[in-house]
Amino acid sequence: MPDLERIASQLESPNSKDRLLALTSLRGVAAEDAVPLIKKVLHDEILPVRSMAVFALGVKPTVECFPILIDLLASDPDYGIRADAAGALGYLNDIRAFEHLVRAFYEDTNWLVRFSAAVSLGNLQDIRAKELLMEALDSDEVILQQAAIAALGEIKATEAVDKILTFVSSGDWLIRQRIAEALGNLETEKSISALKFLAKDIHVQVKEAAQISLQRLNQN
Repeated sequence: MPDLERIASQLESPNSKDRLLALTSLRGVAAEDAVPLIKKVLHDEILPVRSMAVFALGVKPTVECFPILIDLLASDPDYGIRADAAGALGYLNDIRAFEHLVRAFYEDTNWLVRFSAAVSLGNLQDIRAKELLMEALDSDEVILQQAAIAALGEIKATEAVDKILTFVSSGDWLIRQRIAEALGNLETEKSISALKFLAKDIHVQVKEAAQISLQRLNQN
């Protein structure tokens, strides 16, 4: 059983490595006990400590976590922390985050925040995100396209299959892998045809993802 007093003391250490280790040791601590300790370093002067603390709020959910993360997403001056907050909201899996993540996607100027918001919208599995994610496919940022493809699979937006398949010959193997993974949740004849094509891909991870998705669709 982790020693809460020792962890609390470590979180006040002048050495940032100690504070990071303390946050790591909260893994085995109940959320109700962990969150008051996490809050001690939410505004730490060392960015990796803050980042880990924000992430921890997503995996140690209490009633306090949601409003804290929403506030960080909306107003923190550091884009990395805003992105961490968007990601943590996806872990919380609280549907109240939907509108906040949509706003972050459209209004935040940083691609990393928009990426995290798109990923978390997929985690929420709310079909209302479909139009936004379809728009994200038109982004100039490849990483946003990757996130959108994955999220469209998560929300089971079968209407997006045609648009997703326009990327099937992408030179970016990660895009092809995301397509192979997403199509496993999007059961249409075109999906199966595309997966058979991707199952012969030159990149082993694309090939394996396509084979797993084909097995999943065959079991349905």
